[in-house]
Amino acid sequence: MKAAISANNSPSQSNLRRLPAVETLLKSDAMSAAVMRYSRPLVKEAARRILAELRRDLRSNQSSPAISIDNIALLITQRLSKEWPGFSQPVINATGIILHTNLGRAPLSDPSLKALTAIGGHYFNLESNLSEGTRGNRFQELRRLLSIVSDSEDALVVNNNAAAMLLVLIALASGKEAVISRGELVQIGNGFRIPEILEQSGVILREVGTTNKTSAHDYEQAINARTGVILKVHPSNFIQKGFVSQASVKELSVIAGKAHLPLVHDLGNGVLLDTADFGLEHEPTVMETLRDGADVVCFSGDKLLGGPQAGIIAGKHKYIRLMQNHPLLRVIRLDKLSAVALEATIKSYLDDNAAASIPIWQMIGTKIEDLRARAHAVIRRLKAQGIPAAAQDGVSMVGGGALPEQSLPTILIRLSPHGVIDETARKLRLSSPPLVARVEKDAILIDLRTVYADQDKLLSEIIAAAWPQKD
Repeated sequence: MKAAISANNSPSQSNLRRLPAVETLLKSDAMSAAVMRYSRPLVKEAARRILAELRRDLRSNQSSPAISIDNIALLITQRLSKEWPGFSQPVINATGIILHTNLGRAPLSDPSLKALTAIGGHYFNLESNLSEGTRGNRFQELRRLLSIVSDSEDALVVNNNAAAMLLVLIALASGKEAVISRGELVQIGNGFRIPEILEQSGVILREVGTTNKTSAHDYEQAINARTGVILKVHPSNFIQKGFVSQASVKELSVIAGKAHLPLVHDLGNGVLLDTADFGLEHEPTVMETLRDGADVVCFSGDKLLGGPQAGIIAGKHKYIRLMQNHPLLRVIRLDKLSAVALEATIKSYLDDNAAASIPIWQMIGTKIEDLRARAHAVIRRLKAQGIPAAAQDGVSMVGGGALPEQSLPTILIRLSPHGVIDETARKLRLSSPPLVARVEKDAILIDLRTVYADQDKLLSEIIAAAWPQKD
């Protein structure tokens, strides 16, 4: 990039002398946010390079920049944003996609954040039995809470659901066959393919049925002396329609019981609330799946559970014990801070407070009337600043590989910066904080369902600052 700022004066030695020193830039208010975000060494290196480019341009008699600390700080910030785009920072999600994979899926609840603040900065009893003064079992109380909330005999937690599936298969069926429907050999997420997980676990794939139809009889016919597990995978990120059918958990439970085999169900979402109460189609809950006869269920912590990234395994104690004693568990065990956040999340469910305290359920449960009122308030602010904006009906998506083809009615704020849609959307994404919205062919759409209510005023200010100026 050529670091140059247009001006009318020709280059001169006086302009060179006016360039600030690197340390002066670093200590300026204009650079304080960048130093906090990127660290002093990274900002210092970027400042050196920008100043070197400015000196080169001045000496080569190119147009002289309007030299000021603010202008140079802007160049440095733009350079850092281009070279270090992946630095973590809060983002305003105005897409209406509640579990937005690119934006971190489920935001943590206030109880989870308070628990992290209270415990994360201190020593805590991670593996200490305070009563006996001896070493304790890591996450033992969390496992007990998970057992209670899922109504299961036992539970285990690892770092994500792919790891949970791997542990389940290795511990229960390595070197044996896993009977699975062809219609459930799916890819979930970026590169998480069920057949590849089976291969890595040392389990031999035994496909039954067809892509669109698999019966309980198909499973029965496939069971032999080499069978180690019956595996069912919930289609959490796609849906089949038309001439389709799959064997139910109840049907497979009977077959597994007769053959003395574990029935493992990869539920994916791990929902603990009835989605029908929120205007969505009913999604099988963890508790229902276990009651229907699954011996082991595994699911994600950061999808419809609304907690941190985790892979949760719940089911019969005899199977969980095999996983607990497997050496792979140490490799994939949950991080201590994620465990703290997950414990607080589970307590919200036990306190019957999940719908009110967990952000994804707050967003799913937001009434259309509240969204309409907020949208009109934002539109009034924008119009007061000369920005044309209008409300229109739309839909929000749960996202994150959850509840495919299900949507929630919403109110969208429509912005039409004619001729500069993509450029304006980019400016919004590069704002502080970034504002990520939907981009259609002729408009930018803001969905307030995924925007916290206390961000509405800030959102209006970000839009106003990014709005193209008239010539």
